[in-house]
Amino acid sequence: MKRVLVATGGGDCPGLNAVLRGIVKRASQERDWEILGSYEAFNGVLREPMELIVLDEKKVSGIHVKGGTIIGTTNKGGPFAWPVKNKDGSWTTVDRSDELLRRLQYQNIEAVINIGGDGSQRISQGLFEKGLNIIGVPKTIDNDLGGTDFTFGFQTAVEIATDAVDKLVTTAESHNRIFILEVMGRDAGWIALHAAVAGGAEICLIPEIPYDINSIVERLHARIHRGRGFAIIVIAEGAKPKGGDVVAEELDEVGYQHKHLGGAASRLKKELKDAGVEEDVRVTILGHLQRGGTPNAYDRILATQFGVKAFELVLEQDYGKMVAYKHPNIVGLPIKEVIATYNTITLDDQLLKTARGIGINLGD
Repeated sequence: MKRVLVATGGGDCPGLNAVLRGIVKRASQERDWEILGSYEAFNGVLREPMELIVLDEKKVSGIHVKGGTIIGTTNKGGPFAWPVKNKDGSWTTVDRSDELLRRLQYQNIEAVINIGGDGSQRISQGLFEKGLNIIGVPKTIDNDLGGTDFTFGFQTAVEIATDAVDKLVTTAESHNRIFILEVMGRDAGWIALHAAVAGGAEICLIPEIPYDINSIVERLHARIHRGRGFAIIVIAEGAKPKGGDVVAEELDEVGYQHKHLGGAASRLKKELKDAGVEEDVRVTILGHLQRGGTPNAYDRILATQFGVKAFELVLEQDYGKMVAYKHPNIVGLPIKEVIATYNTITLDDQLLKTARGIGINLGD
């Protein structure tokens, strides 16, 4: 019996379960293959006792419609930076990657499929360079991973954000208010841009274009006359003013390596008030609502395609690759090449041009 281990790492994302199901369903068509799941990324392998579960057709039946992941996930630590508490109460990290490889060998693991975003795929590459047979599957609602046209989870997040814009329009119009909707997007503004175009927002602020508050105020004054009128502003959490920086804070959560973003909308509200905007300005922050819930049909399909392709790369022993969507094909690309690039919005992006073409103010 040949065994494949599957792990889901990083933030949760609509479609993770559909990938798991795709892997298991494809593997079931071959003889002598068993799929194991590691609980909370590679933590399940490194814990004592190990937390591994068998993923068979019964276990994955119907899970493609569920959000989250049935084997859990984590964005804290990892095999190369495992959190360890010192005697004085402080924390440090140790490299347990060699131990991970020994444990996988002990479990007769033929290959690993690692589902996750940029950080997870950097771990994949590090383990591949140590000799592990590994395949990556791209996952992030931010759509910021290089090499693939889209990542699963993104389209569902866009639908959630667009629905929020639609709902804010009616209340903003009723009260002649300005609403600022903050969506996720640390370094890439894909969710904000798509939701702004789909929802008909007047202003869209993204990390790639530092904004000029005077440009935004001018647009609002043109939109609202004598207290009548409304406006919707969509802002990514990583957006920043010209000459400024993102709103972020260090967290004391053990193993969490990123700064926690949040507050871009509240800062913008203060900037608008300081610039003389008299209209009522309200802030709505979607936060983790964008990650949760049922994946839409597009993400279920893409995630299933990724799962099937990942197992087929295992069958072909074509390791060190990440599954990617390059329209119209699902392909395998070297993980090393994928993590060397970052998918941000360029100034010549077609959707950005469309946004400008319909009059959306981008803060510049």
